[in-house]
Amino acid sequence: MPRRLNLPDSASVATPGEGGKLFAPSAARNVDAIANLLTEIAPPTGHALEIASGTGQHVVHFAAVLPGLNWQPTEIDASRRASIMAHLAEADLPNVATPIPLDATAAGWGGRHAGKNLITLSNLLHLVSASEAQTLVTEAAQALAPDGILMIYGPFKRGEALISEGDKSFDDSLRAQDPEIGYKSDATVLGWGKAAGLIPRTPREMPANNLALIWQKPS
Repeated sequence: MPRRLNLPDSASVATPGEGGKLFAPSAARNVDAIANLLTEIAPPTGHALEIASGTGQHVVHFAAVLPGLNWQPTEIDASRRASIMAHLAEADLPNVATPIPLDATAAGWGGRHAGKNLITLSNLLHLVSASEAQTLVTEAAQALAPDGILMIYGPFKRGEALISEGDKSFDDSLRAQDPEIGYKSDATVLGWGKAAGLIPRTPREMPANNLALIWQKPS
């Protein structure tokens, strides 16, 4: 899972708030855009798994706008699981379970979490190696129920191209800290999902040069 990296404030910084909650400005900025997409592509009912739930800002919002789904947040970091619990306590949502630890880049978890109708992930693939990212996609494919949807949001190359100077600078800074991480090609990641038996759907351009990659598991 993510290395201990020096990231810009726009990427993954979380600051303490009231009641044990952590607050990530990046999550606040993108939550509405991701939620709007999910309202279009997500099944109306069933079981949803959020990989790397972070501070908890996303899952409480998603669960509120998609009340027919029962949400399972996951987070490898104990301090962030505590933040998720704090956000849940304030939101008082009946359709969100207690967060559980999950290293989604490790093999084997897909079978243990089978039957999910929706799996979401935001802003992680550029922080792990290519092999770890491929394992994550492959395991997510195994965890999906028939007709289930996988959505991965974040910064990606388009083909092999970085599309802005800001993306190039961020990718360079990541690779300087760990040569194995950095932006992944959208085509490559879509191909991993296809190889795992998923049907790629049209990617969606998102604010700030981000991209949402989407797949569906065959019936």
